[in-house]
Amino acid sequence: MKIIIVGAGIAGLAAAVSLHEAGLTDVSVYERSATIRGLGVGINLLPHAMRELTELGVADAIAALGVAPTTLAYFNRFGQAIWSEPRGVDAGYRWPQLSVHRGRLQLALRDLAEVRLADPVRLGHRLIGITSNADGTETARFATDDGEVTVTADVIIGGDGIHSALRALRYPAEGAPSWNGLTVWRGVTRIPAFLDGRTMIMAGDGEQKFVAYPLSDVADDGRMLVNFIAEKRIGGSADADWNRAVDPAPIAELFREWSFDWLDVPAAISAADEILEYPMVDRDALPQWTFGRTTLIGDAAHAMYPNGSNGGSQAILDARMLALHLATADTIDEALSRYEDDRRPAMTTLLAGTRATGPERVMLVAAERAPEGFEDIDDVVPASEREQIAADYKKAAGFLPEMLNERSSLSPVRR
Repeated sequence: MKIIIVGAGIAGLAAAVSLHEAGLTDVSVYERSATIRGLGVGINLLPHAMRELTELGVADAIAALGVAPTTLAYFNRFGQAIWSEPRGVDAGYRWPQLSVHRGRLQLALRDLAEVRLADPVRLGHRLIGITSNADGTETARFATDDGEVTVTADVIIGGDGIHSALRALRYPAEGAPSWNGLTVWRGVTRIPAFLDGRTMIMAGDGEQKFVAYPLSDVADDGRMLVNFIAEKRIGGSADADWNRAVDPAPIAELFREWSFDWLDVPAAISAADEILEYPMVDRDALPQWTFGRTTLIGDAAHAMYPNGSNGGSQAILDARMLALHLATADTIDEALSRYEDDRRPAMTTLLAGTRATGPERVMLVAAERAPEGFEDIDDVVPASEREQIAADYKKAAGFLPEMLNERSSLSPVRR
């Protein structure tokens, strides 16, 4: 079975490694960029993703790149604690949660894919067309600097992100991603350790929010490398020049009053070497991912807001589930149908949940009921309600501890 993967991001590279591990070795990856530079900032790999990386035999290599947070804590805009919970193995999972620089993760997956696959990632190949053939195969057309290239395969997988060319070919009238009006600034900064040095924090509400988590251990000078995400509804247009570097000073000014006893937010923003600006965008759920012998994975299939820190993790789960079915089903068509049945309804539900702010809803509820802060959070949002919000999201995302620990492996049983 010959398989083409379009896109060398986390989804595409995880698919390449997963397919090889499942015994499907005739796999090629085509990437539109001329180089893979490992760009981006932080990403969280939740325990359900770390389970898959462990079963692929690559978890140790990935874990060496990041830090395992032990706690997730939510605060209001005044720095008052709303809810906290253990994460990873401290929460009863058999696998950790890992915070890692997205670029380093991508480069590590690329290196793993190139070690395992017969061919290196083919760069500078931009998908421009798909033709379905009478024998059931699909032919992809790529634009390159040297002209057009055509490649025929039994399966074509679109893992080419939120601006997926394969998705656009199947849904040409869809248009640009949907913007919710929030502007997001992401950066990496080195600051004094906050709380216990292993806590991921989210502070704010639906109009303004700050997220931070460590990407390194605490150094001898008491400082650590921290990824942060700052959000605010400030107007503007989603047609702006997004993903651009901006001056940290005006962003720090937006958060000038957010200096808590345990974290100086404006100082953290000001200390960043670079801040990238993004719109908070996603894509509507699709009624169909698979057309003929082509299908979608990752953001190409279900780009969602980062609420819940789940995009990269779900891309890895897509890759593993697709590899499992392609390796075990009697036919390719059956495999693609099983994959979509397993993943698309769940991702439709999860996408709706992220639009409702996912587990961060606990901050919105607290802000609605106590906009000026509170004396006792239990008087505002009872512990049972806070716990239910957290549990509902874990269930939708497929990583309640008992669900994850007890479900069967996605590694195919070799025949």
